[in-house]
Amino acid sequence: MPLNINIGLLGHVDSGKTSLSKILSNISSTAAFDKNPQSKERGITLDLGFSALSIDAPERLKEKTDGLILTFVDCPGHNSLIRTIIGGNLIIDMMILVVDIQKGFEPQTGECLILGEINKKPMIVVLNKIDMIEESKRDTAIEKMTKKVSKTLEPTIFKGTKTIPVSAVKNINIDKLIESIKEEACKLELRRPNDASFLFAFDHCFSIKGSGTILSGTVLQGTIKINDSIEIPSLKMDRKIKSMQMFKKPIEKAISGDRVGICITNFDSKLLERGLICNKGTVETSYATVIKLNRIKYFKRDIKSKTKFHCSIGHETVMATIIIFSNNINEFDFGSEYQYEDMIIENDEDNRHYFALIEFEHPVLIYDDMLLIASKLDTEQTNVCRLAFYGNILVKNSSIDKNSHESFLQRLKIYKEKSREGNVQRLVNDYEIIVINLFKKETDRSKFERMKCKLSTGEVGIISGSFGQSSKVKVQFSSPLSQTTIDSIKSSKSDIKVHLSFKKFIFDKNHRMVQ
Repeated sequence: MPLNINIGLLGHVDSGKTSLSKILSNISSTAAFDKNPQSKERGITLDLGFSALSIDAPERLKEKTDGLILTFVDCPGHNSLIRTIIGGNLIIDMMILVVDIQKGFEPQTGECLILGEINKKPMIVVLNKIDMIEESKRDTAIEKMTKKVSKTLEPTIFKGTKTIPVSAVKNINIDKLIESIKEEACKLELRRPNDASFLFAFDHCFSIKGSGTILSGTVLQGTIKINDSIEIPSLKMDRKIKSMQMFKKPIEKAISGDRVGICITNFDSKLLERGLICNKGTVETSYATVIKLNRIKYFKRDIKSKTKFHCSIGHETVMATIIIFSNNINEFDFGSEYQYEDMIIENDEDNRHYFALIEFEHPVLIYDDMLLIASKLDTEQTNVCRLAFYGNILVKNSSIDKNSHESFLQRLKIYKEKSREGNVQRLVNDYEIIVINLFKKETDRSKFERMKCKLSTGEVGIISGSFGQSSKVKVQFSSPLSQTTIDSIKSSKSDIKVHLSFKKFIFDKNHRMVQ
């Protein structure tokens, strides 16, 4: 059985990705080379395109497979279609970053490079359209742009990445590019979870009269065979696999990484455009999730709590509100306490680990360890990075019931540090003082009884109760106050402060305060 390797072609609009996928491929699919009528009309790629090159396996891979199918995922390059590009990023094993040699790195080239860094997959840079440069000046232009690319990649994980000049239209250096792809394919560590629950991301859904509905996509994990039952989680439906094809050839079984068309019956293709199918229970619907927050360094705006972001998860992009929290432990655990953060602090000297609670505006499909990428897609500037942060799903609220959602939030022990400051009004005795200005008149002072507070002179006491009808409280000490403190309180110029610090958990419905 041939080994399938999914190769994403990413880059700025009009850099020649579709022309490159055409010249590289000897197999096309129903979704290849801008067959969409709107793509033809506008002259740009609007959706993911799929084609393939079937080749013999290189010597180093012959023990593992009898052949390779290089599936090319042609991603759109227009800035308005970044959601689709992120969806394509989900399924690729390797990346070709296509750069127009005459224009160099453009805004969406940069965003595609960032997606490559997030994905941490191997990359080849292609300098396309070298035929557009006069032959006498071509070598100099190639050398100059190769150096520019190398300098751009230096601070990234792609330092030292191979750059290949080609012309997709004139078929220049395409053989050299295919050899480089083979070399990278031999280095790939394809740790594909074939023994995991079946999970399939489909990007096209259409009907064939007399056959059924075809879901074409990529197996993310697990295996599937004809007559197996699958779940369509977004619709809560179960169906059986009637037949399968891999690039127009019938197959009995598909494994992780394969690009296949799955045929099911008794299903209206108009109900879905793209999404997930799976073994029952693998994918859940959720209003909220928690991720380990990884800031994208090229995003120049502040990342603040209670801010809305466009959150792309799989093929979906949903508005969501975030709450940032942190502690000094790298792992997330419901039993641990986390400090609420107003915003991410760059160059944080405390080396805190940031997490984010993501609350979606409408429920989304989520599976374990799924990647989420957050963006600000409403920015009007075209020359800035819109990708803000990313992270893999750590936990999710697997119920969309309101009470269950509240219960999920209450399990998150996220607190805000609170503090109050008052003044010592007078001395009752060596063990007790009266404090003013620590609370407002309307505050329920009984909630603060037995809490510790500290004098600016260093002594620590306990709030023992209210005093009078105003905002005053009594503070008692287990040991007598120092004579210096007593003398200072008795003097008319006393300025001794009383400090009270406590934690307030933001999702505690009883609004308790803890020290």
